[in-house]
Amino acid sequence: MTGARAAAGGAVLCVDVGSTFTKALLVDLAEARIVARADRPTFGTGDVMDAIDGCRADLAATDPRAEQAEVLACSSAGGALWIAVVGNEELVTAEAGRRVALSSGGRVTAVVALAGREHAAVVAQLAGLTRPARDRSEVDVVLLTGGTDGGNAEALLAGARALVDAGWTGPTVVSGNVEAYDEVARVLAGRPHVLADNVVPRIGVLAPDGARSAIREAFLRHVIGGKGLSRGSEFAALVRGATPDVVLTGVELLAHGLDEQHPGAGDVAVVDVGGATTDVYSVLTVDPELSEAGGLAREVVAPTSANRTVEADLGMRWSARGVLEAVGDAASPGLREAVARLTAAPGSVPADDAAYDVDEELARIAATTAVRRHAGRSRVVLAPDGRVVERTGVDLREVALLVGSGGVLRHGRPGAADRVLGSLVTTGDPEGWQLPERARVVVDDDYRLMAVGLLAGPHPEVAHRLAAGLGSKVAP
Repeated sequence: MTGARAAAGGAVLCVDVGSTFTKALLVDLAEARIVARADRPTFGTGDVMDAIDGCRADLAATDPRAEQAEVLACSSAGGALWIAVVGNEELVTAEAGRRVALSSGGRVTAVVALAGREHAAVVAQLAGLTRPARDRSEVDVVLLTGGTDGGNAEALLAGARALVDAGWTGPTVVSGNVEAYDEVARVLAGRPHVLADNVVPRIGVLAPDGARSAIREAFLRHVIGGKGLSRGSEFAALVRGATPDVVLTGVELLAHGLDEQHPGAGDVAVVDVGGATTDVYSVLTVDPELSEAGGLAREVVAPTSANRTVEADLGMRWSARGVLEAVGDAASPGLREAVARLTAAPGSVPADDAAYDVDEELARIAATTAVRRHAGRSRVVLAPDGRVVERTGVDLREVALLVGSGGVLRHGRPGAADRVLGSLVTTGDPEGWQLPERARVVVDDDYRLMAVGLLAGPHPEVAHRLAAGLGSKVAP
């Protein structure tokens, strides 16, 4: 029925059900154009479907097609998907699993490495993470990794046994040596688990797609289907994935395009400065020499094209104190006073130039700190085999497009993007940070990356045209 609605009306309703507000865009499919926008408090009535229906009614007042349009939704309501990664070596399979978990829209609560540790110690650590504390566990899903295909099978089996002995009964996504899967399945029998493709199928290769898809399904079942966000079942049927996962899909399409006839913008980075977190997304062209065999020796874990990091200590309101900590003694008394006010009243919005100045300073510090953590530094070391370059983080120096997102940029004063993000584009950072050197800065001021990600599957050409429109924008 929803498909018939979309075909008849020629419009689709793209909705992000956030933890505070639900945002909706009505997209004209024929023109690949956002024709109207609306937002409502997500939990105004306690049922998120009321927020979606309210947005639909507001949009229908502008364009009657909204009343019958198909809904494509993503959500971060009900909290993030908390993921524990269990692997053999922290610098190899566990690190690979951590990257996959982040790119899937989850937050990594712990990385548990098995190598060199007694079974009892691992079990104790897992039990401390997975047993309910107060009203919930610290973990929603476990990502179990270990071993290349055809390699060591014991690491994956040891991880599965440790989970059972720790009493873990939640969902487990297994993404390790596929030749051990039959025995792993026997160990995990009676517990919910999914056997995904190996995240490290061979030395030097990181293959995240299978695990990322499985984690997405766990999100839909556990967070969307299991946390009572709506009284009925309609909401769970509408949601296509976690908002960060959907946005990353949109960034991938913006960067890579669809094919030669529908090209992308090239390497892209996105900085989303929110009230509680600052998220950084990057989609890059990977150096073939690093993505093939030997890459692990050079980069510890082979680089991936799509990456996401979440800085939960950097935000404009709830996490503003973390911004102060990032600058330490350099924070002015005025900024400290403003942060105290904002954390006490996180719903406040700027009403004069002084308040806008504070918001822009907080956003600049949060964005700079988050992008540096994402990008890391380039440093020179001497490896045993003679290699001399080791990088940490994601090298953003060749990024062609830097996209800013968040209310401080969407609703800020003219020139806010340059003042907040301008210092991130620099040639030859003296401290070695791998920051963009020639990127053009734009702002996703109509929240279209969410819509691009939602439309990428059912309407790829529409999604591409929306993405191209963002890539051609000029920063306000």
